[in-house]
Amino acid sequence: MFGIFRVSILHNLVHVAFGVAGPAMAPTVAGVRTFLLAGGAVYLVLWLYGLLIGHHGSGNFVPLNNADDWLHSVLGVGMIALGTLLSRRTNAAR
Repeated sequence: MFGIFRVSILHNLVHVAFGVAGPAMAPTVAGVRTFLLAGGAVYLVLWLYGLLIGHHGSGNFVPLNNADDWLHSVLGVGMIALGTLLSRRTNAAR
């Protein structure tokens, strides 16, 4: 993608799954919170995976590079932060 991110069918399917799950879980606040927290956790796991494996080895089957690692860390932290903020706001509203 623009020569920055490594792409593959598996990597694209992960992002498509997020694109399908988001709107499917959007009708309820609990669904949105779950999507943000669980999705953020998945992105942080992908970030850790990218840090721990060699980007040029056979273990890099997703495949990932440094740009992917940064993107996954920002997405993971951002999604968990938003999910936590949403949890606080809905609890305060009750």
